[in-house]
Amino acid sequence: MAFQVKVKGFSDGGWIPQRHTGDAENLSPAMEWSGEPEGTQGFALIVDDPDAPGGTWNHWLLWDIPAHVHSLPEGFRPGDVGASGKNDFGHYGYGGPHPPKGHGPHRYNFTVYAVDRAALGLPVGATRRELDRALAGRVLAKAAYMGRYERR
Repeated sequence: MAFQVKVKGFSDGGWIPQRHTGDAENLSPAMEWSGEPEGTQGFALIVDDPDAPGGTWNHWLLWDIPAHVHSLPEGFRPGDVGASGKNDFGHYGYGGPHPPKGHGPHRYNFTVYAVDRAALGLPVGATRRELDRALAGRVLAKAAYMGRYERR
């Protein structure tokens, strides 16, 4: 079985329910993954919006997720598992979709990385750039799922 991730509440490529956005409850959706390759010691998660007006916007950075963990609950809170980075809203944990009104649909990529070590050696609050550097040469596989959202 190939490495795959499923985000609950919407289909891959489908519309993200408003409850998971900055326009409503701003709850992270529940997620689960499976089929990681042999040798996986941990996982990392990046949720981003490549359609943001100023370039890719990072909504969620999480790493050092233990290899035995294969899901995150809806409404995940930083500190429950792994280490959280600062998203581009300036907060730890999940920041739901909140594109500019009238900007059209945006894509939100939920990407889970299978990593060859249990800890990446990053401090809590690290940035996307720091996480990308720590992941370089450490990723055994990645699984992606995409949702869409538009503010009208």
